Amino acid sequence: MTLTVPALAAPTPGAKFERTTVERRDLGPHDVLIDIAFAGICHSDIHQAREEWGKGIFPMVPGHEIAGTVAAVGDDVTRHSVDDRVGVGCFVDSCRECEACLAGEEQFCAKGAVMTYNGRQYSGEETYGGYSTQVVVDERYVLRIPEGITLDVAAPLLCAGITTYSPLRHWGAGPGKKVAVVGMGGLGHMAVKIAHAMGAEVTVLSHSLSKKADGERFGADHYVATSEEGALKGLRTSFDLIISTVGADLPIDQYLATLRLDGAMVFVGLPPTPQSFRVGSLVGGRRSLAGSNIGGIRETQEMLDFCAEHHLGAEIELVRADDVDRAYERVVASDVRYRFVIDTATIPAD
Repeated sequence: MTLTVPALAAPTPGAKFERTTVERRDLGPHDVLIDIAFAGICHSDIHQAREEWGKGIFPMVPGHEIAGTVAAVGDDVTRHSVDDRVGVGCFVDSCRECEACLAGEEQFCAKGAVMTYNGRQYSGEETYGGYSTQVVVDERYVLRIPEGITLDVAAPLLCAGITTYSPLRHWGAGPGKKVAVVGMGGLGHMAVKIAHAMGAEVTVLSHSLSKKADGERFGADHYVATSEEGALKGLRTSFDLIISTVGADLPIDQYLATLRLDGAMVFVGLPPTPQSFRVGSLVGGRRSLAGSNIGGIRETQEMLDFCAEHHLGAEIELVRADDVDRAYERVVASDVRYRFVIDTATIPAD
């Protein structure tokens, strides 16, 4: 027996969204049925719905920033109860046996984590994401959303929040550390908030000063327009850590020169073309150039607890189901401050 739920789907690559229904599996002994209240719109949703990252599975129901409440639980569920506030992020299963999974780094599962949408369960069944009203997920991959964060601003934390928290934590952002955030969009604004809450001295490196007031409000100590001549040269050996959140080409050697001894530049944004740099830019200061993905379940829960403790949430614009196509266009045009979130109550047809 399966559950039929309302959803928004892209029927073909690049097509406008249509109201439809999807089948959710029957509740297994370790499953949690979640009433989805809000679903964030991530730029990766757009890339996949438009088949810009390779062949997709259609019809596609995107959405891996899911926040809601527990509607029902399987007989053997111990981690969650009915009415709990919960979230689901970028993956909904993993092999649970490989070195990465056993270390709590399920996002790097050797078998391949099962993505929340545009993926397949190990049984071969396709996955459908959060642009819907309900979802069934194994309890191991359901996160607790603490009191102190409303569900709407919590939804983007399940991707944008953990994507920036993980490298900040891994590379030791905190008191006495100087952190630069490249770009201040959906990812960047969360990086600024989290790095500031960790106690680091935060600098935003943005193309222009158009978001300077916001950056300072989020906790940035400094805000630099990289388009100004000599801006990066004036920052030589300034930072312990650079988090690049942009999907554009960068003059990497110039950015590496702003790192102090043993500093690291970490990519969380995905430029579409190969990047280049001189090896000398690394060896001259024992610098590192690295990348980071999302986080495992344990670290994602840690991030949610941290955000609740520090009263952090995403800056959002709430949209209705009918507005999703327009929201996609605005994201591509960088016309959002700073994350669109879908009110899933508007998905069912009137």
